[in-house]
Amino acid sequence: MGCLRNIIRAIIITLAAVGFMSLGGRELVGKYINNWFNPPQDVMLERAKKVGDFSKISDEFELERAAGIMGYNAVVAEHKASGQKLLVVDSNEKNIISKEDIQSPDVEQKLKNALSKVKYQSITFDELKVTKRGMLNSYGQSAPYVKFDARIKKLPVGEISGIISSVENKDGEQRLLLSVNEKDKYSQLIAEEFFKKIQ
Repeated sequence: MGCLRNIIRAIIITLAAVGFMSLGGRELVGKYINNWFNPPQDVMLERAKKVGDFSKISDEFELERAAGIMGYNAVVAEHKASGQKLLVVDSNEKNIISKEDIQSPDVEQKLKNALSKVKYQSITFDELKVTKRGMLNSYGQSAPYVKFDARIKKLPVGEISGIISSVENKDGEQRLLLSVNEKDKYSQLIAEEFFKKIQ
């Protein structure tokens, strides 16, 4: 008797699932899942407020993620036309790279040390070379940066170029700024345009 009851329950559940899907349930579930993984830009801007004010960035850029990553609050954006990635990290009290590190003569070694501390990383750097130093504007102030070239493992891209910078927001909290792209496609103008709009 218990076996028959289980068979009847299975049939009822199957019919309910088929009915739900045929009445538009698939689209409803799909839409809910899509909004969870790819929220609209206004929702993304609200989440990004923990890291900074991104409301003034131009339409050339799309916020992809605004979430906690390995204990840090971070915002990941992409320049739509070039695919260049831009990352702003609120390092909380666990400062990854400071202004002083970026301005130091041995910044290359400091970057390598910082990268080696990131556990369980899916990307590993084979080579990292600092090629230029400069200043950029972000959070309403001037911040030092270094431009680098790197060879990475475990990704099909291989060689990348980018910049890394550290700046304090108006509350004195550290923000790490990073912009990368394939070596031949990296644009400093894109990075500066994005970072100067963040408050």
